[in-house]
Amino acid sequence: MIDFSVIWFAIIVFATLMYIVMDGFDLGIGILFPFIKSTQERDVMMNTVAPVWDGNETWLVLGGAGLYGAFPLAYAVIADALAIPLTLMLIGLIFRGVAFEFRFKATEAHRGFWDKSFIGGSLLATFSQGVAVGAMLNGFPVKDRTFAGSAMDWLTPFTLFCGLGLVIAYALLGCTWLIMKTEHGLHKKMSSLTTPLLCLLLVVVGAISLWTPYAHDAIAHRWFSVPNIFWFLPVPVLVLACAWGIMRAVKREAHYSPFLLTLGLIFLGFSGLGISIWPNIIPPSITIWAAASPPQSQAFMLVGSLLIIPVILGYTLWSYYVFRGKTRIGEGYH
Repeated sequence: MIDFSVIWFAIIVFATLMYIVMDGFDLGIGILFPFIKSTQERDVMMNTVAPVWDGNETWLVLGGAGLYGAFPLAYAVIADALAIPLTLMLIGLIFRGVAFEFRFKATEAHRGFWDKSFIGGSLLATFSQGVAVGAMLNGFPVKDRTFAGSAMDWLTPFTLFCGLGLVIAYALLGCTWLIMKTEHGLHKKMSSLTTPLLCLLLVVVGAISLWTPYAHDAIAHRWFSVPNIFWFLPVPVLVLACAWGIMRAVKREAHYSPFLLTLGLIFLGFSGLGISIWPNIIPPSITIWAAASPPQSQAFMLVGSLLIIPVILGYTLWSYYVFRGKTRIGEGYH
């Protein structure tokens, strides 16, 4: 018998990972804006993602809709427990999206306001996403299939630290994206920022990797029990290998490999989250099967998803192919 819950969990994980990767680097560009003062260079930074940024958020919609339809209990609990950070995330995305369009049409007197909106929206959306991830690791109390905590349970030192960590991760992703997409002075500036951001990210990842099992006995048992520890050991080894590869690539002034290796780092971090909570979709105790909608509903939704996901992948790949190559001063989508 087909296990639709596992299939839908895989679809939601895939959509979330695609969103983190694709929207991560354009949020990272907003986080990096304060490091660049030149208006022309800021224009180039935005033009590297201007043709594709709004399509990137399709994956967020797909993941949210899939969660609502396939795991309604998880959607209800998460929406209730994380109402404040998710609302802040949406406000940040709105400000960032409006700033994208208005900045190019604004007069010089007003452009500074939209630059600040772009920076603030990017930081707020990213930090809120990191807080939500940290809260997921902490888990949610559920009683009678209803969230049993308070509206501020998400506000802990661990979740705030996770928010800071995701800001650094997206900044590194945006930095290496700009290394791939720009040239001359801006390329050199991003190359010089990459190593400090990478070192900060490794410190944050190390701290979270120690903090998580210390705070959660179940996760500690999963990570360090035999034979699990032998299965999970490649993850930190690969993280260090990717970090070493990024440093070498930046040193030899490579264009593509820093971004590709950073994608590897993001994937490894995301896999660590999945390893920590599987098979729960509402940690610490609600599994994907307990939170699932009826198999008939999941099967009905799957038919539509198998049609729409290839379409989304197709137009995403096509748009990135059309706008491939370097973005130069004077060139622009708008």
